[in-house]
Amino acid sequence: MSQITLGMIVGNRNFFPDSLCEEGRRDVLEILRTQGFQVISLTPQDTNLGTVETWDDARKCANLFKEHGDQIDGILVTLPNFGDERGVANAIRLSGLKVPVLVHAFADDPNKMDLAHRRDSFCGKLSVCNNLKQYGIPFSLTSKHTVAPADTSFAKDLEWFAAICRVVKTLQGARIGAIGTRPPNFNTVRYSEKLLEAAGISVEPLDLSEVFGEIERLADTEPQVQKLLTDIGGYIRTTGVPQDALLKMAKLGVVIDRWVEENELIGTAIQCWTSMEEFFGIVPCAVMSMMSNRLIPSACEVDVTGLIGMLALQAASQKPSAIVDWNNNYGDHLDKAVAFHCSNFPRDLMEDPSMGYQDIIAGTVGKENTYGAVTGRIKPGPFSFARVSTDDTNGIVRAYVGEGEFTDDPLTTFGGYGVVRIPNLQHLLHHICSNGFEHHVAITPSQVAAAIYEAFDKYLGWDTYYHRA
Repeated sequence: MSQITLGMIVGNRNFFPDSLCEEGRRDVLEILRTQGFQVISLTPQDTNLGTVETWDDARKCANLFKEHGDQIDGILVTLPNFGDERGVANAIRLSGLKVPVLVHAFADDPNKMDLAHRRDSFCGKLSVCNNLKQYGIPFSLTSKHTVAPADTSFAKDLEWFAAICRVVKTLQGARIGAIGTRPPNFNTVRYSEKLLEAAGISVEPLDLSEVFGEIERLADTEPQVQKLLTDIGGYIRTTGVPQDALLKMAKLGVVIDRWVEENELIGTAIQCWTSMEEFFGIVPCAVMSMMSNRLIPSACEVDVTGLIGMLALQAASQKPSAIVDWNNNYGDHLDKAVAFHCSNFPRDLMEDPSMGYQDIIAGTVGKENTYGAVTGRIKPGPFSFARVSTDDTNGIVRAYVGEGEFTDDPLTTFGGYGVVRIPNLQHLLHHICSNGFEHHVAITPSQVAAAIYEAFDKYLGWDTYYHRA
């Protein structure tokens, strides 16, 4: 798991026993460190017990958070007792940080309700949240209103919150690449670059002619080319694929890798047909598959907003993501469908992939110009899906998220494929059609839809539909 750094605020109110905060701070720190979090928090040398109560405490906490602002991915507010509602809100406001916030409150023990042990955190959490709302600070909540740090649900809450932090951190200030133009017959992948820029996501374009020009300058014996050629052979079975096609893939991969590194990009969307096939003689699928598999996702058909869904899912799950088509019905099963692409699926998502030619495009440009497709079935198991889209007419970003499973239902076809089962699928499809979403959707083999929804809806401010079972 990539390490998340949390700024921790321990709330306090002076007419409650100090021992509650002393023990509470210690217990929460232990849980956080056990789960691999880095923590930045006031110490008992900074304020009373390292807690935040007064204006001066809030100012000290804010200054500490500012000092480590480039490290802090999220803020945990924990209330061992009622806590001071203003102190918490002031500390976050003064810090200037725009990161996810999780509010946690300790549970009282019904057998310890005397003045020495009673917390009132149940009530204090309501007041803290009220103030955060007044201050315009978005926040998330633990699954239980009050919970002991040792409770297993709190560990799950922290895991969920970490995923939210990763998604927000990944997309805020993201730089992504668009290589080539969208295929002319794909109006569906049009998007507003300006709306994405307003959301903090920058798109760096690169014309295909520049890619082909850089490839032309690469010698066959270039060490990077030869290394990537070897890597391709170790990545996937290439039986029957001509050597000259594999060499072209290696050169394409080197050019894209260099451009990505030079421009500090975290993902790409590529014009995959038919210019690539007609004027260069391969499909880029295998190169894209390899990038996605090493967590630099690549979307086909210059689906830039599809790539954003891939990035979000990957950030939440820390597993590779892919773009699929909502492609076919599966007989009369209303909650099942066939997910398909030509394909560039990352190897880790597939059962036994091999490299072949792209059956669909081969019919128009010739089989010899379409080697590089990654074919095979997606592994059975749970998955999450997400779609991001710019609604240019209304000037907003829209999205939907949800979960389902890839099944082992029988299916014989070509390309990359799988059978999905999603509860109430027909309602989801109605939502997609009614709201003009694209036929592409991003997937990852992990159940992280709740975190994606919280990140999109609450912290990025996107109009998001959560498809629940």
